[in-house]
This record gives sequence, C-alpha cells and structure tokens, in this order.
Amino acid sequence: MTKIVFATNNEHKLRELKEILSGKFEILSLKEIACMEDIPETADTIEENSMQKAEYVYRKYNIDCFADDTGLEIEALNGRPGVYSARYAGEEKNMEKNIEKILFELKDKDNRKARFKTVISLILNGKKHQFEGIVNGKIIEKKQGIGGFGYDPVFIPDGYNQTFAEMPAKEKNRISHRGRAVQKLVEFLKHKQL
Repeated sequence: MTKIVFATNNEHKLRELKEILSGKFEILSLKEIACMEDIPETADTIEENSMQKAEYVYRKYNIDCFADDTGLEIEALNGRPGVYSARYAGEEKNMEKNIEKILFELKDKDNRKARFKTVISLILNGKKHQFEGIVNGKIIEKKQGIGGFGYDPVFIPDGYNQTFAEMPAKEKNRISHRGRAVQKLVEFLKHKQL
C-alpha cells in the first residue's frame, strides 16, 4: 500500500482522513516520521496555507505528503473567519471561544449563510497539486450535537436538518468539504502510477 504523510497535528483530522482513505492508502502521521515541530501557517489564504504546510514537510523530510487547510466562510461577516478559523478568538485555538465569537457577531443578522472550504495540497514525486472541497450551509443560533469537531455543532449543510455534530461520522465524511476534497485527491491518486 502506498504511504503518504498527512501533514497535520490535528488528531480529529487524521482520524477522519484515515477513515476516508482506509484500504486505499497508508496514511502516516507527522509523529510517525518524527516531525515534532510546529509547521508554519502564515499565509493569507487557505490555498497558500495548505501548500505552505505540504512544502515544509516535503522539503525537510523528502517524502510524498499532503496537507490541508480548512476555513469557515460566513457571508454576513465578509468571509470571516476564513483562513483564521482555528484561531478566530485568539492564538490558543479554543473552539468554544471561536464558536461564541461567531454566534455573538451573527446575533442580529438575518443572513446566516456560510460555507466550509477545504483545500488539500499534495506533493507527489516533486509535483504540486491542489484539490478543493466546498459545502454550503448556514450557522444556527446555538450548538447542537456532540460529534465532529470545530464549528460542526453550529453548521447545518444545505439540504439537511442536522448539524455536522449531530450526523454519524460516515454521513458527515460523505458530504463534508474535507470529504469532497479527499475524494478528488483519491480519484487523482488512483490514476497515478506510484
């Protein structure tokens, strides 16, 4: 089975990706390649942040890898939190505070349209590729559900009446932004001679 490093320290993302790609690829974590340092995320866009992480691991460890970056883009907040989604309420990356902040900023707003966007950057045999996944939906007024992570308890995807946090993991993975980007990654990798 082909081994590819997923350049993340986020255990939730790693578990989710291993579930989605199980049986197709062996996904290695940063710990498994002894990468213990914080990977820089200093770019201004989700696309650039994703590529910055992949390039860092590829250059330093000389191994095929992919990295992702995800943002929640809220229409009434001019696309915020976007690239700053993980640290919207501060550098400590506290998701409870991040959720409280967006709910506070939306409290008088009728427009609650939002979208999750994931960009996966893959470096394979020295060549760079990017795959995007988007899911549209809305932000509800208070948290519902205990599954998922991040903003999942306040996001309902279009066409559904449950938040990502209320859905079974399999269902969420099938329709999520990350799931959609991963499917594009998988389709691409299936047609590559590795």
